[in-house]
Amino acid sequence: MEKKRVLVAMSGGVDSSAAALLLQQQGYACDGAMLKLYSGEVEGTCCSADDADDARSAAYRLGMKFYVFNETERFARDVMDHFVAEYCAGHTPNPCIDCNRCLKFGALLERALVLGYDYLATGHYARVGYDPETGLYRLLRGRDRRKDQSYVLYQLTQHQLSHLLLPVGEFDKPAIRESAREAGLLNADKADSQDICFIPDNDYASFIDEAAPDRVPGPGDFVLSDGTVVGKHEGVTHYTIGQRRGLGISVGKRIFVKEIDAKNNRVVLGDDDDVFTDHLVADQINCMAVPEFLDGQEFLAKIRYSHKGTKCHVKMLADGQMRLDFEEPVRAVTPGQAVVLYDGHYVAGGGTIVQEMLY
Repeated sequence: MEKKRVLVAMSGGVDSSAAALLLQQQGYACDGAMLKLYSGEVEGTCCSADDADDARSAAYRLGMKFYVFNETERFARDVMDHFVAEYCAGHTPNPCIDCNRCLKFGALLERALVLGYDYLATGHYARVGYDPETGLYRLLRGRDRRKDQSYVLYQLTQHQLSHLLLPVGEFDKPAIRESAREAGLLNADKADSQDICFIPDNDYASFIDEAAPDRVPGPGDFVLSDGTVVGKHEGVTHYTIGQRRGLGISVGKRIFVKEIDAKNNRVVLGDDDDVFTDHLVADQINCMAVPEFLDGQEFLAKIRYSHKGTKCHVKMLADGQMRLDFEEPVRAVTPGQAVVLYDGHYVAGGGTIVQEMLY
């Protein structure tokens, strides 16, 4: 029987290289591919020239073809421009989620299918399953909860899931590194990339100032919840909900960013208690493994990648938005971030947070 063909998205790191190795061991015919997304060079991030060399080396070691596809224009439009626009609107976006949706599982999957591959594979720590009762594919947490990356994949569609393989999600990181060492892969002990590929030194504000000087709001007022002005801020793009350090202001007590009011160019400050809320509103809802979300459904909600999750109840709103009411207050719910809903080990779906408080 002819082997199923897989195009493996390779970043130059050990996880994606090990994904190709594991799939070969499972009997798939694999080739590697890397997306050229950004023309700059930011040390310590993904997609650098060194990463391309490492990915090519791993592919050749495994006897695979290796492709590089140029998607810089689409990346600039769908990820970088969106990142700038969201920050200027007072939101805190997650560009890795946008990149996964538009590039890795958008552009690259399209190319893979056109080229005759049956599947696309990545090195994400998550798993794909199939529920015969509902006829739906499911995205499941990675078995290593410490490395689980299902949160950043919540926007995948049924079409994408049906053509996706995530082999490393069955293992923990030490096992993946050991497999790579045994196969003689030179990146077996390579450190994980940490920062966003187009942000030097993780300095979001400087990048936005340079990328869109005509759109960046200038300095404005720090205010308390009652509107009292207590100082001047450097610009709303410098702050995010829950921030305490780096405010450059003293009011005689610990103070936190409660709200970013980009429309009026204000940053609202409050006590730590003010940064907690018992509900949120989200839009751009993706029903990944349920036909629809219904009032009263209970899920575990993660409001950021590092959040352990809090139980919540769903209420669908008339305009297609979703309200989530938490059983316990959660801290620093941030517009622009994703809220992802879990039912046990699998992702039910999620959306983009648009409002953290309703008045």
